[in-house]
Amino acid sequence: MSNVVVLDNGGGLCKAGIGGDRNPTAVVPNCLGRPSASKKWLVADQLQACEDLTSATLRRPFDRGYLINPDLQKEVWDRIFRSLLHVDPTASSLLLVEPLFNLPSIQHATDELVFEDFGFRSLYIADSPSLVHLYEASHRPDGLISKAQCSLVVDSGFSFTHAAPVLQNFTINYAVKRLDLGGKALTNYLKELVSYRSINVMDETFLMDDVKEKLCFISLDVPRDLQIARRRGRDNLFRCSYVLPDGVTHMKGFVKDLDVAQRCLTMPDEDLSQPVEGREDGHSEFAEKLEDRKRIDLTKTEVTLTNERFLVPEMIFHPADLGMNQAGLAECIVRAVNSCHPHLHPVLYESIILTGGSTLFPRFAERLEKELRPLVPDNYQVKITTQEDPILGVWRGGSLLASSPDFEEMCVTKSEYEELGSARCRRRFFH
Repeated sequence: MSNVVVLDNGGGLCKAGIGGDRNPTAVVPNCLGRPSASKKWLVADQLQACEDLTSATLRRPFDRGYLINPDLQKEVWDRIFRSLLHVDPTASSLLLVEPLFNLPSIQHATDELVFEDFGFRSLYIADSPSLVHLYEASHRPDGLISKAQCSLVVDSGFSFTHAAPVLQNFTINYAVKRLDLGGKALTNYLKELVSYRSINVMDETFLMDDVKEKLCFISLDVPRDLQIARRRGRDNLFRCSYVLPDGVTHMKGFVKDLDVAQRCLTMPDEDLSQPVEGREDGHSEFAEKLEDRKRIDLTKTEVTLTNERFLVPEMIFHPADLGMNQAGLAECIVRAVNSCHPHLHPVLYESIILTGGSTLFPRFAERLEKELRPLVPDNYQVKITTQEDPILGVWRGGSLLASSPDFEEMCVTKSEYEELGSARCRRRFFH
């Protein structure tokens, strides 16, 4: 059994496991939470096991993508290492995934956690783009990414979105472009929309995360979909209901009719634009479901969503709609590519890899290609690959690296850290 612990320490989720394994042992929230009916703070997997998280108070060690509370992070890591992985840190090495452009003060605090608080034998620091590139190149040995050893990784996670060119398994830091928008900002925006239009859900983080993941999608034609969302009754194909927990019969929320909610994602565009009354009898069952959905069950508290379903993830492509003075994702990618040597441009556009939980919205890759094509020279091909599991892709790359024969030689040992200090030791990882 490998004695290397691989930890993808994200702002939203911690993915932790043993190097060489296919999947992580634990995928848990990177936070502490206290349910409204309890005085006890729950850590990581304890939050997942809790039945009632209504109006739970959350404390996160990360803010805007960077570690701000090492003491909280220590509690989460202690739970992961000792209760979930059952490893002895003093006899193990640690491969830790850190955010790009991590500040020196945060790096020093992290090293103190690793070596002084937990006593790991050695440490290797990696960034997510290089690990995603490594995994995809190894997973598809005959593909362009493996042959050219070059790719553009689009990592849209909890705190922000990066467009990062990778060459020879090293992230080209001067070409990385960042969009200060991720899953957390999208959830907060959905909270504001629902609270303004129906019921106050500003304290329901886990609940609105579930609504976002199950009901939101990327629109391929926003003006058309806005017109459809304005229709009344059963002609509004985007209208759906989410039932809130009542604390008695059900502790978690759920979509009232999931098949009806997802029907608009599978219908052809010509059927989507056509009113329900004008369709053939093949859609009569669907129309009946829409009619039933209009009946309100007074025993349940429901939230109805229409255009919120596609306007929330639309912020990734047009942050200016949220009042942010930033370019959209397509423009970030073009700027990242243009920062590289011209010889790399055609290869980068043809080897775009999507990773991170915020790329799981339906039609994400299709919409991104639609936005990119007018910005890219006509003689360049645009090819976008979505990882088989965008949430675990970074961890799997780290697990692959940790299982390589010369991994231990690349690590910084505890004795080197004590002798040279944090700043000088970390130079090894970027040269």
